[in-house]
Amino acid sequence: MLKIEHIGIAVKELSISIPLFEKLLNTDCYKTEIVETEQVNTAFFQKGDTKIELLESSTEDGVIAKFIEKKGEGIHHIALEVADIEAEMARLKTEGFILLNEIPKLGADNKLVCFLHPKGTNSVLIELCMDNK
Repeated sequence: MLKIEHIGIAVKELSISIPLFEKLLNTDCYKTEIVETEQVNTAFFQKGDTKIELLESSTEDGVIAKFIEKKGEGIHHIALEVADIEAEMARLKTEGFILLNEIPKLGADNKLVCFLHPKGTNSVLIELCMDNK
């Protein structure tokens, strides 16, 4: 792992949450993006090396909508930046972690991503990510 790349926060409405986080973090949202494969709309904030990603479901039955229905708004995942996502996926699989996708997929912010099942990570959804070069 190189660093914590970002913290993902599930929200009901970006239109409400973006201004809230702009006030809270005292910085503007620098980017919004639609990730159709994950059925989410995202908004990004950065303070120093720290990034926050807000996630709003783009469909009523999307993963984020289901998460909010079950747990409410809040921290959804922690993303760890890795130098070689395929090597890290292979290493973690060998260590007994359950990968939610067997090959890296394109996520927000032009990253290749893979999620680890929370059952093996103390109920924390972990996202591995690497710049898509």
